[in-house]
Amino acid sequence: MSTNEANYIPPSQVRSHARKSKEPKKGSLLKEMAIVVTGAFILSWLLKTFLIQAFYIPSQSMEDTLQINDRIMVSKLSPSPVDLQRGDIVVFTDPGTWLPDSVKEVDLNPVQKALTFVGILPQDAGSHLIKRVIGLPGDRVVCCDTDGKLTVNGEPIDETEYLKPFVDPSLVEFDQIVPEGSLWVLGDNRANSGDSRYNLGGPGGGFVPIDNVVGKAFIKVWPLRDFQLLRTPSSVFEDVPQP
Repeated sequence: MSTNEANYIPPSQVRSHARKSKEPKKGSLLKEMAIVVTGAFILSWLLKTFLIQAFYIPSQSMEDTLQINDRIMVSKLSPSPVDLQRGDIVVFTDPGTWLPDSVKEVDLNPVQKALTFVGILPQDAGSHLIKRVIGLPGDRVVCCDTDGKLTVNGEPIDETEYLKPFVDPSLVEFDQIVPEGSLWVLGDNRANSGDSRYNLGGPGGGFVPIDNVVGKAFIKVWPLRDFQLLRTPSSVFEDVPQP
């Protein structure tokens, strides 16, 4: 038998060997999937921690701008006094006794807790609230003038752009100067919003420390039919003088 004949390998065996060499090992495939899933979770956690976070709306306090069960995205890039503006919608942690304990204690199973922690699921109400910024540090906020409008630094503001229709700007009178490092916030549904007005006697005197602000709501993503950007109504406050 010649050397060539001794080294001869049938084509069928060559093809079979090639197929086997190309087939990925199950262990290798599972390892790759684990790396991809872990990377996705880490990326989601980083986004939630430093850039954006999803929240859902649990109450009527921001109607008609936001409805119960709406999903929003919150930017964490602008919680500083320099970046915040009057009219911004902000999410913040409870300054003290704004929320009852029954609301803060949200029952989640371990999987839901894990997915919420990494940012896959939207943050529930828990100890967070969402309101609109009316007064910045140093502002004097007053309710109300002879026309029934709020005033900021003596300037009446027309809030019809975002207030729930047929709801007065406020039936609760107040005259407050916002301390440094704090905000005065109100819900758009003034008849059904536990905001700065109703917490004047509590810790912090109804003001929200800027350090408690998680971020600014900038887009509503659910339901899809109501998808929209949440723009700051700067024209409402454009005539307000500096304090």
